[in-house]
Amino acid sequence: MKKTLVSALTTALVVGAASTTFAAANPFSDVPADHWAYDAVSQLAADGVIEGYGDTTFQGDKNITRYEMAQMVAKAMAKTDVSAADKAMIDKLAAEFADELNNLGVRVSNLEKHADMVKWNGELRYRYWNQQVKDDNTSDKTGTDKLLFRLKPTAEVNDHWDVHAQLDATTDVSTDESGNVSLARAWAQGNYKNFTVKLGKQDLFSTADQGLTFDDSFSGAQVIVGNQLKATLEAGRVDLGDDRAVASDEFNKVVDKASYQGIELNYAPAKLTLGAGYRHFSSADFKNVTGYDTDTTPTADDADIWSLGAGYNFDGNWALAGSFAKNAAADKFRTSHNVQLSYKGADKANKGTWGAYAAYRYLGQNVSFFPTYDTALSTNVKGWEVGADYAPFTNVYTAISYFNGKNIGDKANDDNVLFGRVSFFF
Repeated sequence: MKKTLVSALTTALVVGAASTTFAAANPFSDVPADHWAYDAVSQLAADGVIEGYGDTTFQGDKNITRYEMAQMVAKAMAKTDVSAADKAMIDKLAAEFADELNNLGVRVSNLEKHADMVKWNGELRYRYWNQQVKDDNTSDKTGTDKLLFRLKPTAEVNDHWDVHAQLDATTDVSTDESGNVSLARAWAQGNYKNFTVKLGKQDLFSTADQGLTFDDSFSGAQVIVGNQLKATLEAGRVDLGDDRAVASDEFNKVVDKASYQGIELNYAPAKLTLGAGYRHFSSADFKNVTGYDTDTTPTADDADIWSLGAGYNFDGNWALAGSFAKNAAADKFRTSHNVQLSYKGADKANKGTWGAYAAYRYLGQNVSFFPTYDTALSTNVKGWEVGADYAPFTNVYTAISYFNGKNIGDKANDDNVLFGRVSFFF
């Protein structure tokens, strides 16, 4: 947004306060008591063009500074419906206090510039899931409606550093129950040539495997170095039990915070993308996950996740991507893989754009902790997915997808998910 609510309010408050506070702080000398400007301003006040301190006086015999006089002249210059005589008087005053008016303009411009350094973007997102899990004897169908309101402020600190945040407010539409408002992200970011550093609560996304394993957040530090070949180093803490997209009941109940370190290498020359990553998590709660460590006395208190990914954009329309990941510390459900063929894709900024895709996904619960896929509601699933997206209006995005799969642990169980989304961006 080019003019934000915050910038408008900030500028209005500062400029409004300036008329009453600059008098005590500005360095300009008083206008002499016999200066012709007093008579000129008095005449303009009598004509209703200008005011003194707000009560049409100059507070008795108190002399005012040249800067205060310049502010009164600036207010007069803003008037358009004035007589020729008053206009000539305003022009004469403007010439007399030209330096002070110039300084006033510079100060206001700088304030507006700093106000515009704070920008707000956001999204109103509606999502719907319909999941059907069934075996030979039973069939369980569940529908879920979620409404998300997201604000994403960005504030410029200086030429290299920004501060970012993300505020999320959620509600369950099906029950009309209000959810929580949370500070989902908050980080400082330094941008330099071929070097970026982030400090705070930020995105945790596995770019190397295209989100096969992670699309969530962590608290800590991230450093990105390089241009076409980029190295990403991360360290901090992750809440493995918070808002998990894919988790077994046992895993979701016992695993809480974990220390985290990760590294990725991504190479993107022209139409080709290649990536490799390694992420390590440490938490004693891994010992409590059913089937994670099959020893008689579970000893695993960490996760060592390796991932690879590759993609190729054929002609700007068709693209093929694939990825593989493995948790070397787990004994069961330790691998995941994905292959996806995509055609074009909706761009929310361009009305009428659209896209479609078909994919095969295999998601092991002990490696795909936070996959990016909207249909990934269950653990240990494999199957086919198709989807499409469309931008019916500028900054409006819609998507629909369907996953037809089976449970990896119990292949007799079907797991089908229908997903829909509508987003309004601002």
